[in-house]
Amino acid sequence: MRKLKNEELPRLDVDGFKKAKKTPIVVVLDNIRSLNNIGSVFRTSDAFLIEKIYLCGITATPPHKDIRKTALGATESISWEYRESTLALIEEYNAKGYDSIAIEQAEKATMLHELEVDSLKSYVLVFGNEVKGVEQAVVDICTDVVEIPQFGTKHSLNISVSAGVVIWDIWQKLNA
Repeated sequence: MRKLKNEELPRLDVDGFKKAKKTPIVVVLDNIRSLNNIGSVFRTSDAFLIEKIYLCGITATPPHKDIRKTALGATESISWEYRESTLALIEEYNAKGYDSIAIEQAEKATMLHELEVDSLKSYVLVFGNEVKGVEQAVVDICTDVVEIPQFGTKHSLNISVSAGVVIWDIWQKLNA
């Protein structure tokens, strides 16, 4: 097998991305500290044609060199917006009929592999702070809480890894 060169890969340019039909997923970053994590989520969101990213609370916004370093241009393709309050944002999307899902470890959480999605619905995925997770008040108003099963000694995954796992899982279920 021969590795493909970038120019051989069937990828959209930024204009093509903006015009493309988006996956009905909105990503919310709730008080993310790491600029590299933020950039990585932009890049993953670009890969799966995510509708929009919201950067909330203390989450930094582009342009920033450390976000740009890991986003590799995805801050130019993905629609994004800053909001101070994650809680107000989720209330807004709940009112629009989106299913809001906190990615968190909580009582009665749905395990990711057991999550059923409906291709006729739109989803908001909330990823929380690297230490504190998603704020409890936000968890309380989400329509579901999803946990990524883990089997080792650690209690959590890095937020950018969690975003990649969850976005991929939901994307493939929506496109099955």
